[in-house]
Amino acid sequence: MGQRPATSSPRVVVGLLGRGIQASRTPAMHEYEGARLGLAYAYVLIDFDELGLADGDLGAVIDQAERLGFAGLNVTHPFKQSVLDYLDGLSPEAATIGAVNTIVFGNGRRTGHNTDSWGFAEAFREGLTGVRLGSVVQFGAGGGGAAVAHALLASGVGMLTLCDTDAARAQALAQRLGQRFGQQVRAVEDAVAHLAAADGVVNATPRGMHKYPGMPIPAAALEARHWVADIVYFPEETELLRLARRLGCRTLPGTRMAIYQAVKAFEHFTGIAPDRTAMMAHFGAAA
Repeated sequence: MGQRPATSSPRVVVGLLGRGIQASRTPAMHEYEGARLGLAYAYVLIDFDELGLADGDLGAVIDQAERLGFAGLNVTHPFKQSVLDYLDGLSPEAATIGAVNTIVFGNGRRTGHNTDSWGFAEAFREGLTGVRLGSVVQFGAGGGGAAVAHALLASGVGMLTLCDTDAARAQALAQRLGQRFGQQVRAVEDAVAHLAAADGVVNATPRGMHKYPGMPIPAAALEARHWVADIVYFPEETELLRLARRLGCRTLPGTRMAIYQAVKAFEHFTGIAPDRTAMMAHFGAAA
C-alpha cells in the first residue's frame, strides 16, 4: 500500500463506524483526495470489533464523535439501519431507503444521507450500459440492499424481486419502495424460482466476502443471458462473479459502488465535489 500524503493540524476529521473494517480502503480514498485538494483531512476507523464495543454503544460513540468536532461519520455493516435512532433528520432519499451510510454534523444537528444508492446507480450506469431491465432478482434487503434496490428502481427496472434471510425485512423494504415507485417491487421467500424469467441478478448480501464465502444462489440457476452485479468489493472478484464471467454474463463488481459512495460522502463532509477519477486512483493505491 502506498504512503498516504501527510497532513498537519487536521481541520476535517471524519470516521467510519462498523465491524471488521480494518481492511477498508475508504480512509485512504478520503485522505488522499483531501491532501490533493489542499485540505488537512483525517479519516479514522471506529471498528467495534477491534475496540470491543457492543452494538448498544452506537449512540455513545456518535455522541463522542460529535463532541470531538468530527465533520461527520460514514456507517457500514451492521449499523446502517440501527443508526437511524440517533439522528435528527434524514435526506429524502435516506428516508425512502430506510438506511444511512453518511452522517453529517452541523448546526447542532445530525443529518443522515445515503450515498450507497447514488454510488450504485453511477456504477450501474457506467458498467452495465444497455442491459435489459424488465425483471431483476436481488438477494439481500439490509442497509446496502435497500440502497441498491432504490437505485435499481430509479434506473428503470420493471419488476424487482427481493429475497432476504429475514423475510420480514424484505417485505418491509418492498412495501416502502412500492409506495415510492408503484407496483414494481415484491418480496419472496424463494427467489431462485424467479431467476428463469429474470434479466439480471444482484448480490446485496455479504455472501462472497472472505468472511462469508460462497454464493447467494445455486450455480445451476445462473445462465449466460443474465447480467450479474455484486456489491461485495473485497475480494473484487467473488465466487458469483467468477462463475458469471465463465458463463459469459456481463458483470459489475462492487468496486465502483465503493468508490462512488465515497465520492458523494466526501462532498457531504466538505462541501467540495471531489474528482471521481482521482478517487478511483486513490482506491487502487490503497490496495
